[in-house]
Amino acid sequence: MLAERFLTRLLKPMIRRSLLSHPTSETHLPGPTPGERYMLYLHVPFCERLCPYCSFNRYPFREEIARPYFKNLRAEMMMLADLGYDFESLYFGGGTPTVMIDELCETIDLARDAFSIEEVGVETNPNHLIPSYLEKMTGRIQRLSVGVQSFDDDLLRQMDRYEKYGSGQEIFERIGEAVPYFDSLNVDMIFNFPSQTEEILFNDLERIATCGARQTTFSPLYVSNATMKKMTSTLGSMDYGREWRFYRILDGVLAGGDAPLFERETVWTFNRLGADGTQDHAVRINEYQTSYNEYPAIGSGSITHLNGALYVNEFSIPKYDAMIEGGRMSVKEKTVMAKRDLMRYRFLLDLYRLRLDKDRFRREFGMSVEQGLPMEMAFLAANGAFSVNSADEILLTERGRYLTLVMYRQFLSGMNNLREQARKRLTGYERELHFGDGSA
Repeated sequence: MLAERFLTRLLKPMIRRSLLSHPTSETHLPGPTPGERYMLYLHVPFCERLCPYCSFNRYPFREEIARPYFKNLRAEMMMLADLGYDFESLYFGGGTPTVMIDELCETIDLARDAFSIEEVGVETNPNHLIPSYLEKMTGRIQRLSVGVQSFDDDLLRQMDRYEKYGSGQEIFERIGEAVPYFDSLNVDMIFNFPSQTEEILFNDLERIATCGARQTTFSPLYVSNATMKKMTSTLGSMDYGREWRFYRILDGVLAGGDAPLFERETVWTFNRLGADGTQDHAVRINEYQTSYNEYPAIGSGSITHLNGALYVNEFSIPKYDAMIEGGRMSVKEKTVMAKRDLMRYRFLLDLYRLRLDKDRFRREFGMSVEQGLPMEMAFLAANGAFSVNSADEILLTERGRYLTLVMYRQFLSGMNNLREQARKRLTGYERELHFGDGSA
């Protein structure tokens, strides 16, 4: 799609300019805004396998490194309590947060004692969907997101996931067994792998339709500059020319037609519908950015969004541990977003959630979206992105959903490159881990 190529080229430098971080002398995050609702993001970087496309902070799992890390993660969490924060929700991302299930449970239990926690969301991998883990997670974790990526055995082998996490059939069966343990189980998928065919995509969609999970996300493959070389050597070169076609397939199979199986919740999140065409369960979107506009984030390599600024935490695990043990938080770098960038961020998130509330935009920024973002509005309107563009709201066409996907993909790629800026200060083993061939 010509509009996709134009949009991608336009956004890359724009996002790069707006997401430049600088070292900060601040030792703690700012305190809470009175009356604001908050969730807390906690990053657990350890993985038993390092996926070639992943740009998040991740380290090969070693118990002697992970155990003190969890202890310091809890200590950093309590520093937020001392600042006056209360949290209604926790989200553990990674990495693989369930890599040490007992440490994870201890962290959740401490948070429930310290804060007004209503729900906990956790990411995991398929090999942890086993009774001994599920029994410990039940009651503690309400929303579980399982990183599957694909059920295709050849793709799983290319990603170095087959040996550790099992075949597509084994993963499919484990998901079905795990569904009853949680209020919501999300299956996290990726589309547009270089070697993915339409047949593979249709087979993945069939597995999603029949696995029993109440929610699925189908995000496009996106990488950072640091992971491009490793990903290309293992998966092949990216072909964005197929992305629009693949998106139309998955969007149509899951949520199209007269009797859809799923309902769209975001551009790439889908909730299962019951036989009567309504949702069979109250399922929240398993993406913390869509539920909370601002949030503190703790743990090595995590990124906080508060008061119009982004705070990037220390990426080095030894330095992270030393900072927390020294009585300070792990904040290392900061970028203050300009008002126009904040407007673009709000615009993107609302479109990603499939509806932009014009009155809320006006209240938040003191001007209409047409006044604040005239070029963005004109481009999307000219490309048939809006099914509704009234005085009150904007709703999207199929083409609009895809163009929003492109914008969100580029924003997430920009966030990956923001992480790269912090990674470049790593040395020795840790630098080789992120910028070498990935085998360190």
